[in-house]
Amino acid sequence: MIVRIIEFLRARLNIVIWVCYALLGLVVLWDVLFVDKEDAEFWFIKLPGFWAVFGFTACVVIILFSKWFGHRGIMTREDYYDR
Repeated sequence: MIVRIIEFLRARLNIVIWVCYALLGLVVLWDVLFVDKEDAEFWFIKLPGFWAVFGFTACVVIILFSKWFGHRGIMTREDYYDR
C-alpha cells in the first residue's frame, strides 16, 4: 500500500513540489495575517514567516548533520567483520 503511494507521488513530483510551496505560502500568509506578534521578545520574531523559515532551516541542518554523522562513523564497509 505505502509503496503504491510513494510511486504515485514520485510519478507526479512537480505537482508535489508545487503543493508544498503553496502550503508554505499559506503558512506564511497565516503568520502575517493572524498571528499576534506585539509581545515578541526579539525583533526577528516579528518578521513574517520567521518560524516557517526557522523550521525549514532546522530540518535541513538535522538532515545534513545526520548524513555527515552516518558517513563518519555509523556506516561501515560490508566486509568490516570479514577481516
